Amino acid sequence: MSRLLDQIKKHPDIHKAGMILCHNGIVRETSRDNRKVSGLKVEVDHEKLEEIIRENKSKPGIIEILVEISENQNLAVGDDVMMLAVAGDIRDNVIRVLEDTLNAIKSAVTRKTEYFR
Repeated sequence: MSRLLDQIKKHPDIHKAGMILCHNGIVRETSRDNRKVSGLKVEVDHEKLEEIIRENKSKPGIIEILVEISENQNLAVGDDVMMLAVAGDIRDNVIRVLEDTLNAIKSAVTRKTEYFR
């Protein structure tokens, strides 16, 4: 996450930002249906990801959106799955865009395979 924040802070328009909001998704030990998870693997639709980022960066007040997804790795409980950082002018704009971007990525970009104990 530090690397994403450093990169955002070097953006030429960072002086217009009032906040940077971050999301760090990690592998949890149970699936949504409460089965014990031993690990996870994520696949990414890169074309769709670029489209979602481009669309959300064009929203009012948004300066930068950076995403890092741990793709095609055997992730264990506690490992980072996705990091998302959004920089923008005011809280209302940034929170809304982080939520919209996160939901779009989860529904249209990533495909997860969970491994069970």
